[in-house]
Formats: sequence, structure tokens, C-alpha cells
Amino acid sequence: MRHLAAFSLLLVAGCSSGTVVPANTSVDINAAAVEAQGSVDAYAANSAVDNTMPVSAPTPVPASSPPPLTPPAPGTPGGLPDDRSPVSEAPFTADSAQGAADVVQHYYALLTEGKYSQARLLWADDGKASGSDAAGFAARFAKYSEYHANIGAPGDVDAGAGQRYVTVPVQVYARLKQGGGGEYQIGSVTLHRTADIDGAAAAQKSWHIRSIDLKPAPAKP
Repeated sequence: MRHLAAFSLLLVAGCSSGTVVPANTSVDINAAAVEAQGSVDAYAANSAVDNTMPVSAPTPVPASSPPPLTPPAPGTPGGLPDDRSPVSEAPFTADSAQGAADVVQHYYALLTEGKYSQARLLWADDGKASGSDAAGFAARFAKYSEYHANIGAPGDVDAGAGQRYVTVPVQVYARLKQGGGGEYQIGSVTLHRTADIDGAAAAQKSWHIRSIDLKPAPAKP
């Protein structure tokens, strides 16, 4: 019996963490196992390394903007006449030369906004003087992504035989969809209306575009 008791003490000591447990002390094996497992879990949680790195979306590269359109300045080749006399700010009547220039300005504003059917109706004969129907007229401008114009001072009204004509200088500058290059033109717009004579309808006495003569502007030096 004396040898058996000594063996039991040695067995308990070998299962402990280097601490000699008296033979009469009871040990709760289950509690010790739970405590040990908790220590392992805590160590694993503290030593875990998150290898996942947030992936940011690639920064989009902005498309390069095309150079601004720069129409030739007044008085230079391809520019409007360099008229030093200021345009009168006084009110004008619709049948005056300035009234005709106002129609031209409205016409090109509609083209800039892509309102082609409305622009066509500013031509004489309910748009027929443009030489195209509504679809064909719009197709003329399909190649442009931008379309603008500068309007010059109108000339004098040419009166004769109950008809009125006036010419307005115009400078067109536009951007082509294909390639994004600029296109520059210089020319004039001729407008017509019927004089205030008996039997003339209101539409006939209003300025309408009779013709537009545009040519490519000379290349910049």
C-alpha cells in the first residue's frame, strides 16, 4: 500500500503544470479543461491577422477636353468686318434692318440648341427656301457636336418694287463629331420681306431668310 500511494502522488504531479498537488487535494478536470480552452481561444483571437486589404476602385482617367473653338477676330481674315461704330441700343421695329439681324440671331440660336425644325421655319416659303424638308434640313447638322455663330451689323435695307432685302454678315464656328476638330465659315445671310402694301399677309411682311452664303474661313497663320 505504501508503494501504491507514492505512485498516485507521482501521477498527479506529472499531470500538473509543475506544481505538486497534495494527495488529499481534489482537482476538477472539466473546469481546468474549459479554462485552458478559453485561454487558447483568447490567444487565437489576439494573434489573428486580417490579411484582407480594402480594394479601392481605380480612379477614372478624365477624357481630355478638345481645345476651345476660337473663331478669327473681327478685322482679321475669316473674321467679321471690324465695324468700329457701336450698334444702336435704341428700340427697333421688326421691319427694320436691326429686326432682320434679330431674326438671324434667333435662327442660329435655334441651331445651337438643336431645334432644327423651328430654325427651318425662319426660311421663306414656310421653310421651302432652305432647299430641304425637315428631315433633310436636320441631317445637314448631324455631323456637328457644337454649332455657333457671331452676327455682324446689318446693312441698309434695299427697297424696290414692293420688296425689301437686307444682308447680315455672319461668322459660323462649329465642332465636328468625327475627330472633334473645328470648322470655321464666313459669309452672309440675305433676308426678304414684302413691303407694307395692300393685300400682303402679316407673314409676308415679316423678315425671312432667303439665302445663306457661307465659305470656309481662311486658315489661321
